Amino acid sequence: MELLTIAQLKEQASDQPFYCEIDVQLQSRANKTTKANKPYLELTFSDSTAGFTLKLWEDRPLFSAARDWPDGVMIRLSGKWTQNQYGLDGNDLSARVLSKEERELFLSGDPDLQVKQHHDWQTIVDYCATFQDPRLQQITQRFFEKFGDIFRRTAAARRNHHARRGGLVEHVAQMMRSAEALCAVYASWNRDLLLAGVLFHDCGKLWENSYPRDGFNQIHTLRGEMLGHIPIGIEVVNTLWREMLESEIAAGWLTLEPHSEQVRLHLLHLIASHHGQYEFGSPTLPRTPEAFALHFIDNIDAKMEMLKDAYANAAVIAPNIYEKVFPLPANLITPLSTYEAPIVIAENQENTAEDAEEALAEKEITS
Repeated sequence: MELLTIAQLKEQASDQPFYCEIDVQLQSRANKTTKANKPYLELTFSDSTAGFTLKLWEDRPLFSAARDWPDGVMIRLSGKWTQNQYGLDGNDLSARVLSKEERELFLSGDPDLQVKQHHDWQTIVDYCATFQDPRLQQITQRFFEKFGDIFRRTAAARRNHHARRGGLVEHVAQMMRSAEALCAVYASWNRDLLLAGVLFHDCGKLWENSYPRDGFNQIHTLRGEMLGHIPIGIEVVNTLWREMLESEIAAGWLTLEPHSEQVRLHLLHLIASHHGQYEFGSPTLPRTPEAFALHFIDNIDAKMEMLKDAYANAAVIAPNIYEKVFPLPANLITPLSTYEAPIVIAENQENTAEDAEEALAEKEITS
């Protein structure tokens, strides 16, 4: 039986039964009952690529064993899988706990995703190294030194987009590429400030959506739950800035323009306003070109990731029409393919080809 990742299973499963195995870690378990008072378990699993929730009914053979699984257990699930608008469902399931060797391989993550995230991490580091403003370059380097390790294993969200170990690195790297491209169009933007804002806009999620070194269960912290990532991000940048002011690094900052306090305030404003609207949790609204740019770049990248996942996993309800996937607003339509111009052979090229064919025919006749 083929061994797949969760992301691969979501791409391949449909309403037709599909047999495969997946290695997963138990993220959460809840004992629930239906309206008819029928008990069932709601199990949330994850790996390095994605996560999913599985309902396990009392009459399923695996129900008793699943009730006794410890939190964070790593298991191999085998069985018959289907997928509909409510997500993945498994039938005839069996499970076993992974061996030590299998756990080590499982924790190393999907090889292709590892390569992508390593490339994205290097993209972020390289962009920050190009900053002309020494204050923004130094605060980003200080952030990498103190938090780089946890940053690389943090998700961009708990669900909806880049909700996987290392997803924040992917999200930030793609946003930086977009910001860099747009700065070439809008030359008046402060490029260093915008890219620094991209790096720090979600840095508070290190306390909201991070993962332990040895698992794929997102960590819940009191700090993350009680404050949220925007206030935490502001606190992180203020702390790093204060540490630099107290060190020899800031010795030459007094003569720099714009003034260092203005740079700090503008960077904080990008973090505070990146959700764009009060009703979306933004404590303030965008008030500078860079703040508007950051908000829309963030939104675009999140939406493109949601679209990618939806096209891969949503049910096809009619030719070229996909079922609506939350939080997208409507059914999706197959994208229009790119026009490819027909190959036109110039007249002299046609003559050359015809001459070559005639010459070859004459040679065959002569021989």
